Amino acid sequence: MSRPRAALRTAVVREVLRDALDRRAKAAGRPVLDVLDTGGGSGHFAVPLARLGHRVTVVDPSPDALFALERRAAEEGVADRVHGVQGDAHGLFDVAERGGYDAVLCHGVLEYVDDAAEGLRNAVAALRPDGGTLSVLAAGLGGAVLARALAGHFAEAHHALADPAGRYGDADPVPRRFTAGQLTALVAGTGLHVEAVHGVRIFADHVPGALVDTEPSAVEALAHLEAAAAESPAFHAIATQLHVLAEVR
Repeated sequence: MSRPRAALRTAVVREVLRDALDRRAKAAGRPVLDVLDTGGGSGHFAVPLARLGHRVTVVDPSPDALFALERRAAEEGVADRVHGVQGDAHGLFDVAERGGYDAVLCHGVLEYVDDAAEGLRNAVAALRPDGGTLSVLAAGLGGAVLARALAGHFAEAHHALADPAGRYGDADPVPRRFTAGQLTALVAGTGLHVEAVHGVRIFADHVPGALVDTEPSAVEALAHLEAAAAESPAFHAIATQLHVLAEVR
């Protein structure tokens, strides 16, 4: 996949985060926020946030991902604002400060942890108690079912639809998927106020690459379509990923 299409996959979440952090900075009276990115990997979100001027701590269990993060931050000129530490959601406070962050990103984490509720509680506990923003991004059930069906794997699509964890079989690399209702309830159960729910990669993962890569304006048009559909509940059911934005009130 080309870089423009790869960027398209995260465009909706990046825009939502940028706006949310602008609001948080105004509310806090500080232009620079402290952000914790759990499972942040090589910095797909951390580095752009650092370019906006924020200080970002990335917690990830992979040394290779943290090495890539360090190199990427240096290349983008934000090495002084990005700090990577090895750890995971279960032992988050072995490497991160409890109650010390204006915003916490929990992206691509809840699918893989043994206890999703515990992982989410830890993420929330890292937020400042007087106000903070939580961003949760997790695998969507409907998108996986649709993808398997479109690929002709109808039995696997049916299996995922019926499976409590949303898995299409033993070969499925994702341990757990969520519906929008499940993910929203999980976040609301922590006591935070859910501000918005977004469908992510609603169309991008299903449109054939040839239709996009051969037309110079197609990527931009698809990005506009993704953004327009992201907040519509009608499309959450077929999104590859689901994003929930919540606030400490």
